[in-house]
Amino acid sequence: MDIPSLLLSSFIIAVTGLFFFIWSLRKGLLDPDPAAAKEIFSRGEIGRVEEPAVAGATQRDLQRTMAVVAGEPDAKELQARIAADASSARPAFVLLGFAVFWLLVASLAGLTSSIKLHEPDWLTQYAWLSFGRIRTIHLNAVAYGWAPMAALGIALWMLPRLLKTTFEGARVAIGGAVLWNIGLAIGIGCIAAGITDGMEWLEIPGQVGVLFAFGGAMIGLPLVFTLRRRKVEHLYVSVWYMGAALFWFPVLYIVAKLPNLHFGVEQATMNWWFGHNVLGLFYTPLSLAAVYYFLPKVIGRPIQSYNLSLIGFWCLAFFYGQVGGHHLVGGPVPEWLITLSIVQSIMMIVPVVAFSLNQHLTMRGHFAALRHSPTLRFVVLGGMMYTLSSIQGSFEALRSVNTVTHFTHFTVAHAHLGLYGFVTLVMFGAIYFAMPRIVSREWPYPTLIGVHFWLVTIGFAIYFVSLTTAGVLQGLNMVDASKPFMDSVRVTLPWLAGRSVGGALMTLGHLAFAGHFLLMALGRGPRRSGAALLRPLAPTA
Repeated sequence: MDIPSLLLSSFIIAVTGLFFFIWSLRKGLLDPDPAAAKEIFSRGEIGRVEEPAVAGATQRDLQRTMAVVAGEPDAKELQARIAADASSARPAFVLLGFAVFWLLVASLAGLTSSIKLHEPDWLTQYAWLSFGRIRTIHLNAVAYGWAPMAALGIALWMLPRLLKTTFEGARVAIGGAVLWNIGLAIGIGCIAAGITDGMEWLEIPGQVGVLFAFGGAMIGLPLVFTLRRRKVEHLYVSVWYMGAALFWFPVLYIVAKLPNLHFGVEQATMNWWFGHNVLGLFYTPLSLAAVYYFLPKVIGRPIQSYNLSLIGFWCLAFFYGQVGGHHLVGGPVPEWLITLSIVQSIMMIVPVVAFSLNQHLTMRGHFAALRHSPTLRFVVLGGMMYTLSSIQGSFEALRSVNTVTHFTHFTVAHAHLGLYGFVTLVMFGAIYFAMPRIVSREWPYPTLIGVHFWLVTIGFAIYFVSLTTAGVLQGLNMVDASKPFMDSVRVTLPWLAGRSVGGALMTLGHLAFAGHFLLMALGRGPRRSGAALLRPLAPTA
């Protein structure tokens, strides 16, 4: 196929998707679909809040904000859910434990690398603490430690609930998690020693990356095993997202790490094909699966439009595959490839609007519940950050914007908006919901949850605004031929200090979260049997 035909085909597919989206709105696909959207609830459960992160008066206040009369849940179905939770508790706990460990490693490495940008003489006596290595350690601890372990741990815990059956393959999943983390520990050790493959997001040597491939496959196999035992006729949209993510990641990673295959310009193209797709086709689907489950479960109300959630899924699958090419605008790559990437980047607005509209309509009239539900605060804010990050990314792909923002701190701020503002916040909320079910205990110090939330949200706001401002000023100075390069460096220094302040607050929030997690894992906090409701609710007035 020649270049004009390829671009025309891409344009036609994109426009067709847009018209399908508009048609769906006119045909009432925003209307509720009770049969599919209610799949995650047991009989009589709709109208009753489910928020394990709080108890007592706070949970009663949360129920009262819904202003609906809760039914009486079916006892047999709730017992089946307890059995489902118990069957997945051990592998989920193992993965979440690894996730929290790597979150701390990543936080300390990230804060160190941030400080080095405005204090370059700090900690220069050790090679592994040089900016190039410690920043890469931070990236890989997040990209292959915290984010996937948290997302996969939550996915494994959600799976038997969504399929209304017990989890099968727990030992296989635990073995896969151990293998994955052995590979990550070796890989980070290689980076610290200066041994890397030299490509962003793919620094860990391919010989070590094999452990990721096998470990990831072992973690994903229980999805297949458990699907065979499902007791539901319809697969809820969260299962679609999880299944797709577990299929897409090994394909992305194996293709990217195949030895002696990618060279020169093709290697750069592959690098950003992987770098962008691992965010959009792995972390994003797993996080959206969590949002589509936890948001309606907490408020006791099905998502507004199940059909709209499926539109978002298929548009993500069709439009996201080639968006990474916009990182190569101005590079020695074919012009048609860049144009194709820009077209698909702009069309990503369609699934983002579909998700955002669905979230807003589901929460409409119930935003007061955010005052009482820690899970909801993290998940809803994370969903909003997904909207902001995706729309920002679509416009950042335009050549006129890219000319200023590329190769600047703006790109780093944008990446953190997606992987931290969206993925990480959603995972925090999901963990606060799931852990009481996993260990059959309440969180020992609920106040710490609020401390964690405000530290990370205020810290991230400072971080993002500082880094975005630094990036824009840096880019404007770099495109001005009359200004020396060092002007583009000096203008960023105050903002980079602001970035470190924000990063320090985020790190404090992570320490509070990790300490709380550890206390709960060690058996602190009130013990509750019957993980379906933990503590019965008093009748609402």
